[in-house]
Amino acid sequence: MMAALMALNALAIDIMLPGLKEIGASLGVQSDNEHQFIITSYVLGFGIAQLAYGPIADRYGRKKPLLVGLVIYFIGAVCCVFVPSFTLMLAVRFFQGLGAAATRVISVAIVRDLYGGRKMAEIMSLIMMVFMIIPVIAPSIGQTIMLAGEWHLVFAFLGLAAFCNFFWVIFRLPETQHSEDRVELTPKAIVHSFHVVLSNRLALFYTLGTTFIMACIFGFVTSAQQVYVEVFNLGTLFPVAFAGVGIIMACSSLINSRIVGRIGMRRLSHGALIGFTVTNGIWLVIDLATNGIMPFWVFYGLFLIAWFQFGWIGPNFNALAMEPLGHVAGAASSILGFASTAGSALLGATIGLSFNGTTTPMITGFFIFAVVALGLTLIAEKGKLFQPHNPEV
Repeated sequence: MMAALMALNALAIDIMLPGLKEIGASLGVQSDNEHQFIITSYVLGFGIAQLAYGPIADRYGRKKPLLVGLVIYFIGAVCCVFVPSFTLMLAVRFFQGLGAAATRVISVAIVRDLYGGRKMAEIMSLIMMVFMIIPVIAPSIGQTIMLAGEWHLVFAFLGLAAFCNFFWVIFRLPETQHSEDRVELTPKAIVHSFHVVLSNRLALFYTLGTTFIMACIFGFVTSAQQVYVEVFNLGTLFPVAFAGVGIIMACSSLINSRIVGRIGMRRLSHGALIGFTVTNGIWLVIDLATNGIMPFWVFYGLFLIAWFQFGWIGPNFNALAMEPLGHVAGAASSILGFASTAGSALLGATIGLSFNGTTTPMITGFFIFAVVALGLTLIAEKGKLFQPHNPEV
């Protein structure tokens, strides 16, 4: 259920990638780079609203705010079907993102209510595995829908997905928050909860590290259609190439869930982050040597190697950031979600808007963000990587 809820967010981004040009053309957009704002506006709404859902979920429990968010998501999807202009489309997509934020914040808070340590990392890996299946199939779903009708049907499909999740939550989700963890919804209580989160070195710097790693994903998503279609001329094979990356990340997350209990979150994620940085560095050197247009098999091979390692970073960094904050899981999930979505979206947008007909801006962005994430991880761990703090983490 948590995977399905979080997948609503990925679905709202990836399902329309094949149709961005068609949507933009229908609404009078001239620049190809501006099509990306359909994604960016949604992600900004999604990121900003997470700051509100955490304190609300800590006060009123997990279930009711989650249902409210699903209703907002549904209304936003339906409104997108009827928008007459690109400006209004961006506004409605922002509104849809406000609802989707509940699925991200509250899902992670629910997992933290029930699990901690390596067990949480294991569960988050399984959720991420299912979550990563969505980028595999979503572009194909979107392309199939547009073969059967216009792009408006894509948003109708999103509304249907939210509708189904709404009733699943109503009938099958119990309240998971412990009554003693309820926090008053007052300015003083909210400030205190956020202070607890932001004053914890591990939580803060793993959250920032997650932000820069997730920025790589957003940079890829916003650039994917242009890189695959315009640089490598894949045409209708674009969804297949896009799906390959998702499959690799899903497999990596599954493996992480199986071995994290024995090896530990730090050893896995720190090793993978170093590998991710080195791989992107090699990728960038090759890219510069080929003037930004390397053979596709080289580009894609290095892409798969880098993103396999991502599957060992994301779930573990999430769990490491949340581990010391179980008593304020809602607020912690809010800040983690805000930074890793709104912050990542803005950083990732710099990659998308820098597209110049080559792969150089995207690969350069990946390498820079990986180096920054590694630096933040070193700060979190006081310069000592791979050191478990206790047998559970």
